[in-house]
Amino acid sequence: MDEENEVELLQRYRRDRRVLLDFILAGSLIKKVIMPPGAVTLDDVDLDQVSVDYVLNCAKKGHMLELSEAIRDYHDSTLFPNMNNAGSADEFFLVTNPESSGSPPRRAPPHVPVVVPSPILPSLSISEPLDTEEVDEVSSLSKSQSLNSSQVQELTVDDIDDFDDDDLEEVDSRRYSRRVLNDASDVALGLSSFATGITDDDLRETAYEILLAAAGASGGLIVPSKEKKKEKKSRLMRKLGRSKSEHVMQSQNSPGLVGLLETMRVQMEISEDMDIRTRRGLLNAMVGKVGKRMDTLLIPLELLCCISRTEFSDKKSYIRWQKRQLNMLEEGLVNQPAVGFGESGRKMSDLRALLAKIEESESLPSSTGELQRTECLRSLRDIANPLAERPARGDLTGEICHWADGYHLNVRLYEKLLLSVFDVLDEGKLTEEVEEMLELFKSAWRILGITETIHYTCYAWVLFRQFVITGEQGILQHAIEQLKKIPLKEQRGPQERLHLKSLTCRVESEKGFEELTFLQSFLLPIQKWADKQLADYHLHFAEGSKLMENAVVVAMVVRRLLLEEPELAIYSLPVTDAEQIESYVSSSIKNAFSRILGDVETMSDVANEHPLAMLAEQTKKLLRKDTTMYMPILSQRHRNASAVLASLVHRLYGVRLKPFLDSAEHLTEDVVSVFPAADSLEQSVLTIITSPCEDGAAESYCKKLNLYKIETISGTLVLRWVNSQLGRLQAWVERAIQQERWAPVSTQQRHGSSIVEVYRIVEETVDQFFALNVPMRPGELSSLVRGIDNAFQVYAKHVADSLANKEDIIPPVPILTRYRKESGIKAFVKKELTDSRLPEVRKSSDIQVLATPTLCVQLNTLYVSSK
Repeated sequence: MDEENEVELLQRYRRDRRVLLDFILAGSLIKKVIMPPGAVTLDDVDLDQVSVDYVLNCAKKGHMLELSEAIRDYHDSTLFPNMNNAGSADEFFLVTNPESSGSPPRRAPPHVPVVVPSPILPSLSISEPLDTEEVDEVSSLSKSQSLNSSQVQELTVDDIDDFDDDDLEEVDSRRYSRRVLNDASDVALGLSSFATGITDDDLRETAYEILLAAAGASGGLIVPSKEKKKEKKSRLMRKLGRSKSEHVMQSQNSPGLVGLLETMRVQMEISEDMDIRTRRGLLNAMVGKVGKRMDTLLIPLELLCCISRTEFSDKKSYIRWQKRQLNMLEEGLVNQPAVGFGESGRKMSDLRALLAKIEESESLPSSTGELQRTECLRSLRDIANPLAERPARGDLTGEICHWADGYHLNVRLYEKLLLSVFDVLDEGKLTEEVEEMLELFKSAWRILGITETIHYTCYAWVLFRQFVITGEQGILQHAIEQLKKIPLKEQRGPQERLHLKSLTCRVESEKGFEELTFLQSFLLPIQKWADKQLADYHLHFAEGSKLMENAVVVAMVVRRLLLEEPELAIYSLPVTDAEQIESYVSSSIKNAFSRILGDVETMSDVANEHPLAMLAEQTKKLLRKDTTMYMPILSQRHRNASAVLASLVHRLYGVRLKPFLDSAEHLTEDVVSVFPAADSLEQSVLTIITSPCEDGAAESYCKKLNLYKIETISGTLVLRWVNSQLGRLQAWVERAIQQERWAPVSTQQRHGSSIVEVYRIVEETVDQFFALNVPMRPGELSSLVRGIDNAFQVYAKHVADSLANKEDIIPPVPILTRYRKESGIKAFVKKELTDSRLPEVRKSSDIQVLATPTLCVQLNTLYVSSK
């Protein structure tokens, strides 16, 4: 009995839910409803898979309702237990069996901190695919259990105001947090918008119709049986449950062209009804046209004539489909001409009037409107076919229906075809059938006027744009391969040259509207992106890596192609690869140096170091990083790139250093810290220039350097300091002598204290000299040595002058006894002796000599000073 009640409540819940959604969607609560891909009306949408919360949120905020997002939100929520926000603490619901879950907790739940919501289903990309039946079981079980609450109430439109904006924004952030895609606005083509308001969905659907017509020309167009009824729920769940590591398109059951077209239908998100309707219309258009190929038909016109109102489920979808076909005709025949109309100008105005009448016929009574529509279509065929088949831009394949002269519309349609080669779940991968799909696209070249050059260019741009969005380097490698396949001017045939020359369009840029050729309109965005990245490769390629090397290849290949285009002078592209590399190095180094300046200004306030010294150290680190990480890549295109880098760094730092050098007059702490760092940087620059370059090139780059001349300026300042210190030393020597009392320093050191003081001053001066650690010449050291030697000579002279005269200190020579003749005769006569003490006694009164100990101290001091 309880099970029957649960089923009844579940059915009632679903019935009320559909009534609520029908009421909201049919009324004026929703500003605009955007159908999911493949759906034309609400009848094509399974409302059981639409999130009511998402719809109520859009109704409350007055936003447009995207049913595809509402379906996505519904399936996201089914993978989690239902939460009851009624406020009752006695109720909770589990995905598991409630009977085996035990009683509900009685204590209050802990406080949940407010954090940034994590992505929903973060493990979908790495886990195994979800089983559809399990998901359905979880979904139905959670719904049935939520109905057991005693507070179940039917939701009304008045309850919309009860929703909290913060809660809804949190739900939105959870939903969009899974999409981490980059902005690709930098590589946008910049083509002007369509005057008729054609949307991307219109282009996608028309591109598929053209593809079917191209396939029909090879006999591969059949109408599938309609027994494949919609199983959107199971198909959608299989897609959501499939891992991103898998390939998007599995092997199709149908082989060959039939299976490939089915793959294309799924990839381009075309509904089965539209596919069958288009196939029938194209086949009916070929009735009675014996010998005419399907790809020579004016496809929008033929579809208008062969598809009736009865094939659509409602009038609204038919009107929208008809409006799309009329807009395509107007854009293709009138708004996108490559050649003048001449005498067909009147027909062009008639065509516009007929298009307006066909659109107006839908507002008339059925009989009158159908009659007017039939007559207008007949007249439209008489006018449109001559316009479509008028001589155009050099036919490459003979019989071509030029339903769109200008390439603007055609390449946009071809772009939609090329976009189908990407995995719908993993945008950074290609499908398994990419090669077969590209071969199929070639069959549409006749209709769209696509040549080999146009194909490779469009495909390269589509791949490159996808790389910018996803960041997948595998896609970038494919884009580089396509860029290299674009033939150069001399490799193209004469007809293709004329054809490409006629393809011009107005592109909106920073300078306004510019007339660009086909290659310029597609390659210039790629060139600008590469230039922007490489102009600051220190920022965008912080770790070097393979990505920078690929970016350089893209820039060089695109530059080579653009150099062949006319009117290229307005973009002033460098002529050679070396000039291009020099511009990248110059721009990036300047940007990196500016960032270093900002960092140094911030750090100098905290660190006790001069900013110029810190700047020199940071610049040396920048040089080391460039030479080891970036230069090996850039040197492949410019062998002297390292010399260009070092020269520019030398100049940039020199601009900051010059005012400091000009103001330096004495050896200050700032000078002592800045000069060694600046000199070390300059030596590093010279080493980088001379190591990889040839002798002639290195000498040329070195001559261009405006050397800092740190050694010369520093030597002058050091010489000033030496002279100042020597003068101070001389004054200390004289002062020490004046204060000397010639007492021994100690019993072991029997010399004066003045010589100790002199040696201390000399030692301090020498230590200070070698502690300067600034660049200097040998002459400064010689000047210091001579000055110290002179100071010792002055000291020794003072000590020597204070001593007594030599004659006063040394005893006189004793009187010699000389032999006389009388000595023999007077042998026994007593010798007369002179008193030898008389001279000494006489002299001592005139001599003022220090005491012997003092004299010894002086002599010892003199000896020490002479060592």
